[in-house]
Amino acid sequence: MADTKTKTTKAPAKAPSKSAAKPASKPAAKSTVITESGEPVKGTRTGVVETDGRSKTRKVVVAYLSPHPKYGKYVQKRTVLHVHDENNVSKVGDIVEVRQCRPISKTKSWSLLRIVESRSDIAAALASAREVQ
Repeated sequence: MADTKTKTTKAPAKAPSKSAAKPASKPAAKSTVITESGEPVKGTRTGVVETDGRSKTRKVVVAYLSPHPKYGKYVQKRTVLHVHDENNVSKVGDIVEVRQCRPISKTKSWSLLRIVESRSDIAAALASAREVQ
């Protein structure tokens, strides 16, 4: 019986033509911030400003739901982030979007990206209404 060998050959790879346009990327959601290159910013979170007592620093609360490990019921949890606000533009009650950055201090490694919704006027009105009662 003759031993037959099969020979496999690879087809040469074609170089992409310069005239071929890149396919359009999928549009991002409204709440996602887009960079100049057209990609969404990674590592962003949305939360509510809890305190604004310190200069250029805010405490932002990010609330989320997580399943209980044993029972499976979804439990509300929260993460408190110390955020760098260079211009002191955010106030208590504002909904803000933050992103990770280099460590600025021992606890501060997030920076303010934008204010999604300004609710500081509503928070101030509620606080004054509570004091009256």
